[in-house]
Amino acid sequence: MALGAAMLVAFGGRVHGAEEAFQVGPFRFAVPEGWAHRVPDSPMRKAELRSPDGKGEAVFFFFGPGQGGSAQDNVARWLGQVSDRKEEKVETEEIGGNRVTFVRASGTYASGMPGGPTTPVPDTVLLGAILEGAGGNVFVRMTGPATAMGEAEAAFRAMVIGAAEN
Repeated sequence: MALGAAMLVAFGGRVHGAEEAFQVGPFRFAVPEGWAHRVPDSPMRKAELRSPDGKGEAVFFFFGPGQGGSAQDNVARWLGQVSDRKEEKVETEEIGGNRVTFVRASGTYASGMPGGPTTPVPDTVLLGAILEGAGGNVFVRMTGPATAMGEAEAAFRAMVIGAAEN
């Protein structure tokens, strides 16, 4: 990483295109083309990405082996964050020897920290992926306006599949 980019990371700034891949738990994710890798604004988050238009945010969580709840618990929690659901889809696949659960819901998203105050954000799409690995599960959640998530969704899914395959 160039010195300037390293300094931005050290001081919490955004770094566009500074990293092509990053590790979260047992999985290595490639940053989709045009997406911005950001320094997480919470110690619970292991990584953050922004879609090229800046409207979609993907956050990555890893708590260690046996931590963070089951895939089913997290799916229920994510779906519970979306009211007035216009769509709800959950599918599980085996990819590269790993079980991966994908979630898609659209409606009014309750933005905010778990257990704290939330702000309703209408017309939002929530995309989720849970990668179950021997070294622990990685939880990836992306949210953004429904009008902007079409292209971002394909890149999100490809990024998750790529990490699960390796």
